Amino acid sequence: MTGARTAVLLDFGGVLTSSVLEAIGDFGQEVCGDRALPLRLLAADPESKRLLADREEDRIGARTFESAFAARLRAHGAELGDDGLLHALRSRLRHDSRMIGLVGTLRGAGVPVGLISNSLGTDDYAGLDLDTLFDAVAISGREGVRKPSRRLYEIACERLDVPPRDVVMVDDLRQNVEAAERLGMAGIVHREAGATTARLGHLLGLDLVQET
Repeated sequence: MTGARTAVLLDFGGVLTSSVLEAIGDFGQEVCGDRALPLRLLAADPESKRLLADREEDRIGARTFESAFAARLRAHGAELGDDGLLHALRSRLRHDSRMIGLVGTLRGAGVPVGLISNSLGTDDYAGLDLDTLFDAVAISGREGVRKPSRRLYEIACERLDVPPRDVVMVDDLRQNVEAAERLGMAGIVHREAGATTARLGHLLGLDLVQET
């Protein structure tokens, strides 16, 4: 395919795992008694948004985030303690074997693949050797900057040694894909493995559907 992209950046939560938004909703329903509450606060409550940004960029520790966000949930009617909030969220996520397998398929076809992830802590990636799985890794807590900041995308591209115009960015959040597209990347808003694999194959000029 003329003008095909040559490298891929993948988000972690919601791309290599089951849906983060569904997991947060399940947590809200089961722990807070309100499925929409945690997402509503993280999206619209200034204090909760600040806490999330501070945790993802490692300006505050996990315990501080848990305590402060639990307090925000209680202020909006939830009845819960501080302990284990992040574990409760993570326990509702499952690795997506098809998407993890796709990483190996891409690299086997000679396509450089990087991870670019907003992180709540190193436990987010338990069970995976990221440095073995990927050609490059850029994680918000290590870099001190998070998506959709252009700098995290730039770091990932630099580590892959490819310009943004050659890259496909796959993320489950539209705002993160749009930020990548503003840098010249092609973008895929991920919903399920089959559709993402087909779209990636088209952009890369590879028959990934048959290869997987």
